Amino acid sequence: MSTRFSALFARHPDLAGCEKDLGEAFETLKAAYQNGQKLLVCGNGGSAADSEHIVGELMKGFLKRRPIPAGQAAILERLGDHGKQISSRLEGALAAISLPSQMSLLTATANDGDYEMTFAQQVYGLGRPGDVLLAISTSGKSRNVCNALVVAKAFGLKSIGLTGRSGAELAQLADIAIKVPSDNVAEIQELHLPVYHWLSVELEAAFFPE
Repeated sequence: MSTRFSALFARHPDLAGCEKDLGEAFETLKAAYQNGQKLLVCGNGGSAADSEHIVGELMKGFLKRRPIPAGQAAILERLGDHGKQISSRLEGALAAISLPSQMSLLTATANDGDYEMTFAQQVYGLGRPGDVLLAISTSGKSRNVCNALVVAKAFGLKSIGLTGRSGAELAQLADIAIKVPSDNVAEIQELHLPVYHWLSVELEAAFFPE
C-alpha cells in the first residue's frame, strides 16, 4: 500500500494531511469486507454521482480483471453451456449500494414524509451491524446525510465521512472523517475523486491479488 500511498500524495500533495484518516478508512473497509459485510454510500447532487461512481468501482473489475472463485464457477458450469458462458464473464464484487440511486424509495420517503429522512430510512432498512456507511457532504451540513450517520451509529454500523476542510457536523458524527483541504464546493469534489479512487484501488489489490 505504501507505494500507491506515496503516488497519491505525489499527484495530489494537498491531500497529505489526510494520510492518517485515509489509512484508517481503508482498514475499516478491509475489515468489513473480510467479515462479509457491505458498504452503503450516500450524498446529494455531485456527491450522489460520486456515490454511484464508487459503487461502480467496487462491484466489478476496476483496474484489473476479477475472475470469480473456481468453486463458484463450477456451480455455474454444472448448469451447462449457458452457465459456463456466464461464469467466464462474471467478476468478483465488493458489495456496495448507492443510496441515492434508489429513486422510487428515495422519492417516496421524501414525498410521504421528509427529504431529511431519505438516507436514514435506507440505512435503517439495509444496514446491519458491522456494515460501513460512507457519507459524503462537501459542506458537512447536509441534514439527510447527517441523519444517516446518526442511524448508523445507533445500530452498529461503522462510518466514514468525506467532506471539506471544516467537516462541520458530519466530521463530529462519523467514526472517521476525511476532510480535504478546501472550502470551495467544486474543489472539494475534485479532491474527493482521488480519495475514493485510491480506496477502490487498494481494496481491489487486497481482495483480488494477481
